[in-house]
Amino acid sequence: MYVDDMLVVTFDPKLTMDAIGKLYRLKEGLVGPLERYLGANIKRVQLPDGTMACGIGADEYVNNALVTVKVILESEGMKLKGKASKPLPNGYRPEMNVSPECNAVMTQRNQAYIGILHWALEMGRVDIVLEVSLMSSFNALPREGHLEALYHMFAYLAKADRHLIVFEALSPDLKLSSMVASDWTDFSGDVSEAIPPKMPKPRGNPVNTTCFVDANHAGNLVTRRSQTWILIFVMKSPIVWYSKRQNTVETSTFGSEFVAMRQATELIEAFRYKLRMFGIPIDGPTRVYGDNGAVISNSLIPTSTLTKKHNAICYHRVRDAVAAGTTAIGKVHTGYNLADLFTKQLSPERRYHLLQCITYQTKR
Repeated sequence: MYVDDMLVVTFDPKLTMDAIGKLYRLKEGLVGPLERYLGANIKRVQLPDGTMACGIGADEYVNNALVTVKVILESEGMKLKGKASKPLPNGYRPEMNVSPECNAVMTQRNQAYIGILHWALEMGRVDIVLEVSLMSSFNALPREGHLEALYHMFAYLAKADRHLIVFEALSPDLKLSSMVASDWTDFSGDVSEAIPPKMPKPRGNPVNTTCFVDANHAGNLVTRRSQTWILIFVMKSPIVWYSKRQNTVETSTFGSEFVAMRQATELIEAFRYKLRMFGIPIDGPTRVYGDNGAVISNSLIPTSTLTKKHNAICYHRVRDAVAAGTTAIGKVHTGYNLADLFTKQLSPERRYHLLQCITYQTKR
């Protein structure tokens, strides 16, 4: 296998690179501290306690994307809006857009813009996850109004504060409701979390994982499907963010929230498997926080029964993970649920408050 880039993460990277340099010719002047990775900017950040941490951001990528979009608009006698405080215009609902369908050229342009925005959010621009998810639903056959909304999103990126995902080794300080410890033996038997049989030997200090989950019941005005958002932290670092329209139409908030909790459970199980296969030890169950009291109670109390047959699969799926010790579920007030940012379009002030809890923000 031939590669032109190599990322070495170790206490003494020079030792590794010198050993490689004895076998292969390394480009002079290109061996040094990591500054870019897959298009993202890598920065060293000093935390409030004085320690240094590594952060990842999409500043340069977004700037280059803005140059590309502005050149295209200027060639057509247009320009980006001067100010956009939110990724989408106030009250804009893409599913209600009835403007003319885009021709083949504009459809391809819409798809290219969605791809650019997708990569930006993968590199840490979590402030546009919901909006990119909503607009992606119309990627196959967009309308002219959808393309205009994407231009509005680029205008927002041009003026918004920069966001940096910082990888902190500290445990999160969560002042939330306590987890309820229950004995599930009589209901689920002596069950435990499935551990990969051939995983590597765990190394280093164990990490804890935390998840926030929420759903916007019947948020789509045309299909009345709900939107799920899931945010998973390792220590204090956001690692997984997920916003997607649910596959079923739920007739109640309880139903949509339980579907979201089931989706979160499956993501958590896959994520814990991945960490273990990396040789990373995990400290206890993943703490999962939601804001629906009925869902929390039905997930935690072994003696609870579900009368809604439609939600029975999600109900048992979530409870099995709790009984096995994979997850521990607690309630968080809606005002403090970080996942609220990615299930509905909020005011700029509310967005800014929640984003401060997820990313490091720096002024332009």
